[in-house]
Amino acid sequence: MQGLKADKKIIAICIVLIAAVLAVIPVHNGAAAGGERRVTDQAGKDIRVPDSPRRVVALAPSVTEIVFALNREAVLVGVTRFSNYPEAATRLPVVGSYVNLDVEKIVSLEPDLCIAVKDGNPLRAIRRIEDMGIPVFAIDPMEIDAVIRSIGDVGYLLDAGDRAGELIADMAARMEKIDKRVEGVSERPSVFFQIGVSPIVSAGQGTFIDELIERAGGVNAAGSYSGYPKFSKEEVLALSPDVMILTSMARQKVFDDVMREWRQWDNLPAVQNDRIHMVDSDLYDRPSPRLIEGLEELAALLHPRLFE
Repeated sequence: MQGLKADKKIIAICIVLIAAVLAVIPVHNGAAAGGERRVTDQAGKDIRVPDSPRRVVALAPSVTEIVFALNREAVLVGVTRFSNYPEAATRLPVVGSYVNLDVEKIVSLEPDLCIAVKDGNPLRAIRRIEDMGIPVFAIDPMEIDAVIRSIGDVGYLLDAGDRAGELIADMAARMEKIDKRVEGVSERPSVFFQIGVSPIVSAGQGTFIDELIERAGGVNAAGSYSGYPKFSKEEVLALSPDVMILTSMARQKVFDDVMREWRQWDNLPAVQNDRIHMVDSDLYDRPSPRLIEGLEELAALLHPRLFE
């Protein structure tokens, strides 16, 4: 436990340092619009990007959210399906889903930069885009600190270093507040986080959700698994979670029905203590600045007395 606390403090310090570095990154002006610079993306690929991109396609909903959070939405000319936040993103041209990109549509928008997700977008489609002479910068936000790095990198690419620093500093402060409140808790409830309905799917090690549960002061009931394991109802009952979190996504009625089904099991601690909660999945599985909102909500659900 002491090691975990130390790690959290180190991460918080690193975040603040990143914010300080970003604050002094020079912002490119319009005079440099015709130039290029060489950068290395989070996949380790060296690419040339415009000094000041003017036509950007975001190849995942999380990337769209990052660009809007950086106040650079004016350069967005295309987004992927399910880019529903903020509402203005829904009015932009759609270039397929992030796992099924419409390359022809992307090319027709004449972007000077595409921003991709390393382990989300299909490599074949990315290579086709690059073959058309369009640079693709990949981010790889697999955990909270990597999300923070992605905000910094995209901010640098889009001449929004100052704004990126502000976002990072705000996230750092909010995480530190949560860390201080939960570090002294004597009991950490076990949490089953249900994503899928049929089959039942949860989140194990190596996922955002696992990290959020731990940081919010809980223990992931599916933490002995990796990735996104599937469970039978009997297996979930055997885990005997203290808290159950159901993600609504766009299927509110479906998860309302699921909640009613779980509440039939009187021997389940989460049922006995009336601790089955519905949450918005976008706050938990999108590597964007809103991830901190999911962390705050989850911490309040797990330790309501600490966050009254």
